[in-house]
Amino acid sequence: MSEPPEESLLIYTHLIYGLQAVAVLIGVASAASIVGSFLVGVPSILAVILNYARRSEARGTLLESHFRWQIRTFWYALLLALVVVGVSLPLMLVLVGFATLWGGLGLLGLWLVYRVARGWLALADGRPMYAGAVPERA
Repeated sequence: MSEPPEESLLIYTHLIYGLQAVAVLIGVASAASIVGSFLVGVPSILAVILNYARRSEARGTLLESHFRWQIRTFWYALLLALVVVGVSLPLMLVLVGFATLWGGLGLLGLWLVYRVARGWLALADGRPMYAGAVPERA
């Protein structure tokens, strides 16, 4: 059986989604890209630190899947950005790399918007992020 999450931890999880959303919005509203703002911006770095700081308190609750989702969003974004840059840099010698860089980072930015929105909406509905992450109550 899953324990109900503490109200303070639920608010904390909303705060983390809020920080991630701020990082995305900074990327949309400024000269920075969504990916750049998300990976090196203070809000998302603070969010991932806060995730690790209280992750153990979320174990056994529906928030555990949200913490995992939030942490993976940051690290997968970093990994995917490195892959896009790593593939695009050599291709810049033949000019196609400029298109792969901007296209790849653009798609990654859309993926970040999706991850933050989907996670936050699921949290607002009281749902875990993964099917079967929290056993149903009888």
